[in-house]
Amino acid sequence: MARVKGGYVAHRAHKKVLKKASGYRGSKHRLYKTANEQLLKSGAYAYRDRRQKKRDFRKLWITRINAACDAQGISYSKFMYGLKVAGIEVNRKMLSELAINDPKAFNDLIEASKAAIASGKEPQPKVKEEKAPEVKVSEKTDGKLEISVKAPKEPKAAPKKAPAKKPAAKKPAEKKPTAKKEAK
Repeated sequence: MARVKGGYVAHRAHKKVLKKASGYRGSKHRLYKTANEQLLKSGAYAYRDRRQKKRDFRKLWITRINAACDAQGISYSKFMYGLKVAGIEVNRKMLSELAINDPKAFNDLIEASKAAIASGKEPQPKVKEEKAPEVKVSEKTDGKLEISVKAPKEPKAAPKKAPAKKPAAKKPAEKKPTAKKEAK
């Protein structure tokens, strides 16, 4: 049978990889093998950094809030604790924006936080919200209403796993005495 080189398919796949790698430095945008390796690495970096970006922004917001709190003579941790005691739920992104764009509103929050701490209250634990039952109203063909109430589903508990059995330790094989032939 004749040899089939598969040139068209391979060429098309290589072109696709090289097109994605355009803009890379050196051989990483010219040679298929190095371009393919770099694309795999780039994909891993992109996946990792999509998660890292969330951490970086949170760090930035906390740094900004801390700087604004220091200017008012309160630490970041006491400020956040005071907000929790006061029952004010504002996320760090919005607090950061307030600290930069509306210092007066941020100072009001700081005063509310200080007042809550001074009152000596304890923060209230978050109460788990219960889901309301689902009510469905539909009209039948004879003009009567049909009302159905569906209770919310309780989350299923994770099935308990049986403890893993350890394999029994193998006993060393007993050596059978071998009969040696006596030399005469």
